[in-house]
Amino acid sequence: MKKTILSILMATVWISISEFVRNEFFLKSYWSQHYEVMGLVFPSEPVNGAVWGMWSLCFAVSIYFISRKFALGPTTLLSWFVGFVLMWVVTGNMGVLPFKILYFAVPLSVLETFLAAWIIVKFSKNKTL
Repeated sequence: MKKTILSILMATVWISISEFVRNEFFLKSYWSQHYEVMGLVFPSEPVNGAVWGMWSLCFAVSIYFISRKFALGPTTLLSWFVGFVLMWVVTGNMGVLPFKILYFAVPLSVLETFLAAWIIVKFSKNKTL
């Protein structure tokens, strides 16, 4: 149980760092411009960071449960689809997704998901690695 919790927490930290670096350093201008065109301010208050932290934890927990049934490759792909593709469909439908970010976000999110899945599989001693 201790290994499971530790692996989920380590993956949560990795996901949080990855999300922060990608969206604050690489994609912030895309987000800000897109929101400005809509007459909105891109939400970057501390409470938004806390919600993303909760999302990171939920994503890590989801990856853990998916990894119980699948090997690393399928876990990565299924987790990425559930965590990112569905989020992009919703935000795109709401008109708040700057589609230009997907050129960067897709490969970086796949890498993020792969490393989170690898952390969980490696440190929770999943036999499907």
